[in-house]
Amino acid sequence: MDQTLPTLPPQRGQNPGQMDLDHAAHLDWLNAQTDIENIFACICDLNGTLRGKRVDANQAAKILKGSIRMPLSLAGLDIWGEDIEVSALVFETGDADGICQYTGRGILPINWTSRPTALIPLSLYNEDGRPFMGDPRHALDAVVKRYADKGLTPVVATELEFYLVDPTETIPQPPLSPVTGKRLDSDGALSLDELEHFDEFLNDVYEACHMQGIPADSAISENGAGQFEINMRHVGDALRAADDAVLFKRLVRGIARKHGFAATFMAKPYGDRAGSGFHVHFSLEDAEGRNVFDNGGEEGTPIMMHAVAGLLHTMQENALVFAPHENSFRRLLPGTHAPSSVAWGYENRTVAVRIPGGDSRARRIEHRVAGADANPYLVLASILGGALLGIEGAWEPTKALVGDAYAQEKELAHLPLDWATAIQAFKNGAHIQSIYAPRLQRMLVDCKRQEQHRFNRHVTEFEYDTYLETV
Repeated sequence: MDQTLPTLPPQRGQNPGQMDLDHAAHLDWLNAQTDIENIFACICDLNGTLRGKRVDANQAAKILKGSIRMPLSLAGLDIWGEDIEVSALVFETGDADGICQYTGRGILPINWTSRPTALIPLSLYNEDGRPFMGDPRHALDAVVKRYADKGLTPVVATELEFYLVDPTETIPQPPLSPVTGKRLDSDGALSLDELEHFDEFLNDVYEACHMQGIPADSAISENGAGQFEINMRHVGDALRAADDAVLFKRLVRGIARKHGFAATFMAKPYGDRAGSGFHVHFSLEDAEGRNVFDNGGEEGTPIMMHAVAGLLHTMQENALVFAPHENSFRRLLPGTHAPSSVAWGYENRTVAVRIPGGDSRARRIEHRVAGADANPYLVLASILGGALLGIEGAWEPTKALVGDAYAQEKELAHLPLDWATAIQAFKNGAHIQSIYAPRLQRMLVDCKRQEQHRFNRHVTEFEYDTYLETV
């Protein structure tokens, strides 16, 4: 039976009658899938984790009409799924429920579980019907609407890197090749052999992406043993691009388990191998569909320069979004093939903000800071929000950097070197509340402080080996 989703109009700009038609089409599709008995109704939390309920498939109509409720605090749980001890949502409001409304993304088939099932993405709303602004999807939606007010549409493409690892080991080890049975032990950048060895896994990933409407494009083997990158085709809907990235990460992890692997989007699973990034390409189109970054040449338009300036100016205070975890900062060390300084340049992969070459009609900005462990909704909100501030303020960027950014670090502003500094920068950032609601700012800071405090209480094996009988 064909599990591919029906093609439906996008959610934005729909009237209630059109939404009802969409609901009916989705329910018709679900009813035709006689083997799907259960569905997952879920929201995305600040860490990019999907959380929710498993319900009987015959409850789908109620879910699509907003009859399901979940605690608003669900959006702000820490990485272990624990309530935030200082959260006003838990103790000052009695951990009140919010209304879960359908995002319009579809009823998405899942084929990597023991029995076929499906997933319905939802967003949180307050009791009075207003969006709950601690929900990361609403944060991005608010930024996109500000662009729409200016007659502009962000066109976004993403690149996600991940590792396949051996699930039988506590500490990550490269996987065994399905062809040779030998463990991968070398960094096979752009290796066709590695792509062929993991062909069955990749075929299933692409099939699942097709079923869920995720526009997966090219795949390559990356610089680490068992590391891959899959790119998404550009779409003129930033919310959908973020949806795709969130769904893609869950899909890859599920299919990896099906094939006897584990997949990790940790920013730096190996100290001595390449980290995994989440690179974002974007341009802006006007009401006539023209790329407003294209001036017919290589340098780009003044509006592109303002956008670059906005990205540079807000980068340090948004570092917590791009590097949200303790492990994230291992990827941002100098000389690790990830940016560590605030700089931009043309066709330069050592800088944080790169302007790719090629046909001027495709002129765009590539933002290279975020790790694969980051929340796609927040990453796009910070990038597009920072660029918008630069455009609105007509800010001018520093001079484009030429050459190796790592060799010029002493002359450049630095990204935060550690988690605590990034948390404080997000808390005190002069422009954060020009991008995010105060509610989300506080929730993310409280969440990350709680996580940091727990990490601080754990002494590592390496510390014992180094200090126990030495100092």
